[in-house]
Amino acid sequence: MLGAGSWGTALAIQLCRNAHAVRLWSHEQAQVDALIRDGENRHFLPGVALPPAIAPTASLETALSDADACLVVVPSHAFASVMAVVAPLLPAELGLAWATKGLDPTSGALLHEVARAELGAGVSLALVSGPSFAGEVARGLPTALSVASEDADFAARIAALLHGGRFRAYTSTDIIGVEVCGAAKNVLAIATGIADGLGFGANARAALVTRGLAELTRLGQALGGRFETFTGLAGMGDLVLTCTDNQSRNRRMGLALAGGELLESARARIGQEVEGVVTARTLHELAARLGVEMPISEQVYRVLYAGVSPEEATRALLEREPKAEFG
Repeated sequence: MLGAGSWGTALAIQLCRNAHAVRLWSHEQAQVDALIRDGENRHFLPGVALPPAIAPTASLETALSDADACLVVVPSHAFASVMAVVAPLLPAELGLAWATKGLDPTSGALLHEVARAELGAGVSLALVSGPSFAGEVARGLPTALSVASEDADFAARIAALLHGGRFRAYTSTDIIGVEVCGAAKNVLAIATGIADGLGFGANARAALVTRGLAELTRLGQALGGRFETFTGLAGMGDLVLTCTDNQSRNRRMGLALAGGELLESARARIGQEVEGVVTARTLHELAARLGVEMPISEQVYRVLYAGVSPEEATRALLEREPKAEFG
């Protein structure tokens, strides 16, 4: 498991429930020392004990040595650099899966494109995504998500490692659609947080979730994703979860911005990566390049990067001309 944040640690715990031994890698030796000393990830998942089968390490060579599978869970901005250092160490037959949700902030590429460029055509790739808060997975609460790969057998292999007990893993061959869902839903969660922070109520929240689903579906289909993916766990499921529960860091960011807090202050207070902030800029550029209309995401971008207030952004959405819902 490459990445010892909340989600990487939670998935490592789930793998241990399924009787697997996990080497949990962090690039920071101090974090590894703390994990060993405390017997828990006190910063990201306080109070959740690490199973004895988890072995923290700061050595990539140790982490990958004789591994049966490799799962990467790092922030999207670090994904490309991790791929670069993993590439010469990863046996092609091992394949690689990741549970990172976002786009490459430098190139705007989908993460499977980044991985393919670094690892080559002979390595099977898979993405783990869906409605899943790390804390609930770590505590063993019921969860269902999707494992997507163009290689159906590899998707099934990764799903089998994770599936068990209260954790259900479904498979998909639509890696593009699942990737788009995981990236875009974080931006839309900032929007719903802003609306709730401004006191706009449940009607507005439902409208944002529904129209947000239309946005990510348009983008996903423009990139080659399949329509049914956007109505499933990785699409509607993850969007609803992230937009409606305060465990979502992206939703909490929207609430903070609506309350007048500055972006960097809110980031520091939340204390973990808020993927939607980075993704909003990349998504804005990608939608413009493809000519895909994404008005909600556009207003989130304007709030984060163009000095527009949450009130102004909301007014811009409300003042749009009426149009047909479908078509």
